[in-house]
Amino acid sequence: MSDDLYAVVGNPISHSKSPKIHSLFASQTGEAVDYTAIQAPLDGFSETVAEFFARGGKGLNVTVPFKEQAWGLADRRTARAEKAGAANTLYQDEGGKLVADNTDGQGLVSDLTDNHGLSLAGKHILVLGAGGAVRGVLGPILAQGPARLVIANRTLARAEALVALFADEAGTTELSACGFEQPAEPFDLIINGTSASLQGDLPPLAPAVISARTVVYDMMYAATTTTFNQWALDQGACQAIDGLGMLVEQAAESFKVWRGVSPATAAVIERLRE
Repeated sequence: MSDDLYAVVGNPISHSKSPKIHSLFASQTGEAVDYTAIQAPLDGFSETVAEFFARGGKGLNVTVPFKEQAWGLADRRTARAEKAGAANTLYQDEGGKLVADNTDGQGLVSDLTDNHGLSLAGKHILVLGAGGAVRGVLGPILAQGPARLVIANRTLARAEALVALFADEAGTTELSACGFEQPAEPFDLIINGTSASLQGDLPPLAPAVISARTVVYDMMYAATTTTFNQWALDQGACQAIDGLGMLVEQAAESFKVWRGVSPATAAVIERLRE
């Protein structure tokens, strides 16, 4: 009996760590999974998805630049994918309908709470950026019950749109928007959801947002400390975390969605760090 087919789809895709992560999950759990990477043409995502499932594929992870297209392609979306406006996980239900899910937010929260022992309840959190990456994680962050969550973005209107979209999930959290330059008081946690770090750039933040108790989290990861995390440490932040753990945790959540099994992640994160 051959292994069940899974893959990650993106463009470019050769750098993806997902095949390594899922093969480690498969060997750890004994699940019969064959996981590969597929580079879809920029104008051929829907055809790539259709072809994959036509040849018996069981599930797809989706990365840039196709997450919004994956969301639009689905016949049905989970509640968390619906709100995220993007999907990183696809599968077919019993009736052959394409289902879209988004595990990014759960991946971020699991990394913060399980791997780093941080509680988000009652905390003051600053989130940088208002693009798809941030939209995908706001719901799960708000579900943790922070006291205050501020979305800062270069274009204020985009941050305000996210505040309006997630107002119904805020509960007791004070949810607001501002420009990058506005915040001038320290936060407990600052999450960088912009891709500026990859270009070696920084959002124009006041150093006053950092105190000796501030933890910073860059959703990007690199072999060395990211530009944003290095800046925060230079301002006196007590801890800086990159997005590698989030990558592994969102993969673990996808694996659980597909297989009904939760793989252990700590050893996998350690392997990737090496």
